[in-house]
Amino acid sequence: AKFIVIGSHNPVTAILGQEVVLPCHLSPRMSAANMEVRWFRSEFASIVHLYYDGKDQYDMQMSEYQGRTELMKAGLTEGNVHLRILNIRRSDEGQYLCFVQDDTVYEEAVLELRVADLGAAPLISIEGHQDGGIRVVCQSAGWYPEPEVQWRDLSGRHLSSLSKTTSLGDNGLFETETALIVKEHSNKNLSCCIRNTLLKQEKESAVYISDSFFPKVNPWMVVLTVILVVLFGFIVLTVYLFKMKLYKIWGETKLDEFCTKRQIPWLEEMGASLTSMGATNVTLDPDTAHPELVLSQDRKSVRWGVTRQDLPDTPERFDYWTCVLGCEGFTSGRHCWEVEVGDGQYRAVGVARESVSRKGRINSNPEGGIWAVHWLKDQFLVPTSPDTSLPMSQVPSRIRVCLDCDRGQVTFINAGDEASIFTFPPGSLPGERIRPWLWVW
Repeated sequence: AKFIVIGSHNPVTAILGQEVVLPCHLSPRMSAANMEVRWFRSEFASIVHLYYDGKDQYDMQMSEYQGRTELMKAGLTEGNVHLRILNIRRSDEGQYLCFVQDDTVYEEAVLELRVADLGAAPLISIEGHQDGGIRVVCQSAGWYPEPEVQWRDLSGRHLSSLSKTTSLGDNGLFETETALIVKEHSNKNLSCCIRNTLLKQEKESAVYISDSFFPKVNPWMVVLTVILVVLFGFIVLTVYLFKMKLYKIWGETKLDEFCTKRQIPWLEEMGASLTSMGATNVTLDPDTAHPELVLSQDRKSVRWGVTRQDLPDTPERFDYWTCVLGCEGFTSGRHCWEVEVGDGQYRAVGVARESVSRKGRINSNPEGGIWAVHWLKDQFLVPTSPDTSLPMSQVPSRIRVCLDCDRGQVTFINAGDEASIFTFPPGSLPGERIRPWLWVW
């Protein structure tokens, strides 16, 4: 008899570590006890669960689902072919196909499974005085997908945060930290609320800051502050004059080939001088270059060649996006290099982890193992979650990439006017080998 297979029109949401039932049934209702029922992922052979000849068949089941699936046979005679999945994992997220065949008649339905998890209750801490107020920090971990974070006052009104960072932990779940400054005359009753938009659930913690925590102004402290400001200005002027003297001595050597202290905070911390932080020599790796990319003889520049070159399709080579990696890889220390950007409509500059995907469509964002700034026609942006738009007035012709492996941080600077473009916060990069990355189209 002819039939159709009907699944859930809306995505099914599951919580990590728990179980979920993927609904699927035949219409009109008829017994599926003697039919083949196949649940699979993107490919027909990627079997999540298989049932035929009146029993479950586990020989071809994917290893990651072994011992975690169950076809709910109690409803087979009524045309129900629901699938239960136990101990939900992050990797379970995505599309599933419910396929039913009776002799030569077969139909299928597509379902989407979304995975979510609620993290820990927010932990609020007071971390000292800043900008005439008190710095308050809210932290939480164990969230999926990336949660919304908000500060609120006693009436539920949203408060502007000073900073917010979100990163993936070693367990693949999101960790978040946000801070704000509480002034003496502002509302001292506040709460930190973290919300899972998929589950539409949230966790909230509140704090009250007593007046006794706020700093009192001391006249001697004011005098000392003025003295320190004047002294700092004198030091800055001395450094500037010394820099100009070095420029005269070096002649044709460009100062912008070096990272200065005022550009990257970590240079200040390590006490680096101009001469001790020379630019890192970077060359391009032809074994990773897409076949449509043409590298110069010295491997210092790359252009899009339009036509595809006859090159071996090795595991190291990008085969869909026209990307190329640098030969150099870094696991520790700090490194800087500059990239002069052409006039193409689509291009990107940044770094990628050694294990970045080279085949098919790739995600050019931190989740895909790439940290970069992009020019896309009339857009200048950083692929984050969501994308961070940058002012078109800041589009540089030459960009400096500064990588701090020890902090897991990368900063992009306009080498023309020394203005900071964007910084991925500490801990953004994984502890594996990092290589320069370019995209030209």
